[in-house]
Amino acid sequence: MSKIQAAITGVEAYVPEYRLTNQELEKMVDTTDEWIVSRTGIKERRILKGEGLGVTDIALPAVQGLLKKTGTRAEEIELLIFCTVTADLIFPASANILCDKAGLTKAWGFDLQAACSGFIYGLTTASKFIESGTYKKVIVVGADKMSSIIDYTDRSTCIIFGDGGGAVLLEPSTEGVGIQDAVMFSDGSGRQYLHQKAGGSVKPPSHATVDAREHFVFQDGQPVFKFAVKNMADAAALIMERNQLSAEDIKWLVPHQANKRIIDATASRMGIGSEKVMLNIQRYGNTTNGTIPLCLYEWEKQLKKGDNIVLAAFGGGFTWGAIWVKWAYNS
Repeated sequence: MSKIQAAITGVEAYVPEYRLTNQELEKMVDTTDEWIVSRTGIKERRILKGEGLGVTDIALPAVQGLLKKTGTRAEEIELLIFCTVTADLIFPASANILCDKAGLTKAWGFDLQAACSGFIYGLTTASKFIESGTYKKVIVVGADKMSSIIDYTDRSTCIIFGDGGGAVLLEPSTEGVGIQDAVMFSDGSGRQYLHQKAGGSVKPPSHATVDAREHFVFQDGQPVFKFAVKNMADAAALIMERNQLSAEDIKWLVPHQANKRIIDATASRMGIGSEKVMLNIQRYGNTTNGTIPLCLYEWEKQLKKGDNIVLAAFGGGFTWGAIWVKWAYNS
């Protein structure tokens, strides 16, 4: 019997219309376009505007578009994993809300939180339900409304993050395509450098925490950068080494879009040139769980069946990892 592997059979994405440019940020905080671009590679990011809108409003058009593109009926979906750090509510899970909004009446779902590594954690988790034969149609969503937890008076974070997301459909394949291998890591001692100080059970919301602006992303940039450069690159290199993949074997690197210098270091460690790197950070910034599906969506037409691609990410926690995928279809 042929081995069952989890293949990505469709991808769709969505970003809000509003563009927050570096020029606008220059009027909000003490920064410049040149400073932002030289250190991050970001020129603009998308922001979801409007009262009462949350991350499921970013994910919904992506899921609806994915169903339409792949010719899949909503009731065929058996499981939805929603990778996000900006859930609509503390509970219920945004996966539950999204399933309701999208009419996925036969699916169960849950949220997965691993900061910027969430999407690759979610793909790895979903692949096991496919490989075991438990399910045949699983959606993995990666989306965030980062503007909801960003302090636009803090120039160390407000220049980096944007809103957006995407979704992929996973189905079983016996053709040797799909997810081939994955390496995932975490180190909770890194939490001190990148976290949200209040809002959880350790420090519930109060007037004091709101006044102290503790419901926003806190980042100590230098240790995060150093750890990310090393570990995201090491994970990508490890997935190649343990599968005897050379730089020539790799068609594309699909890196988490956190910082262009981190992306460049990962490509260098893998021995691949910039022409093999998916890069859209300049237009969207860091959409956290949304960056990798956004890249896959934008490069979908350039991907060919059998292409070897490596997905790599690093996030708060710390969390990091890499996945080797053989692309499953021609667009």
